[in-house]
Amino acid sequence: MKRILSSLLLVSLTSFSFAASGGKEITLTGKGCCAKCCLKIADECQNVLSVEKDGKKTTYFIAQNDLSKAFHESICKKPADIVVTAECAKVGDKLQLTPSKIELSK
Repeated sequence: MKRILSSLLLVSLTSFSFAASGGKEITLTGKGCCAKCCLKIADECQNVLSVEKDGKKTTYFIAQNDLSKAFHESICKKPADIVVTAECAKVGDKLQLTPSKIELSK
């Protein structure tokens, strides 16, 4: 029994660290907007994705790279439905997406 519990704990910790460190790309759909202009939670413009699933809202900050900077104008002043393909990591107390693809939802 001890061996089984130890194995389960090890698998849980391994899964958590893999998910927290990024690892593989995921695709998320939700409301995209600006952390500064729309949400008023930042001092500088930054893309944010809000996803609601099963009544729980999760906010992801989108890392500032060339792709996110080029897309920012699409959601700065007015929120829009977007689809983001990215690696996810926990940075400090925030979830951050490093995008490889961002587009308006169709």
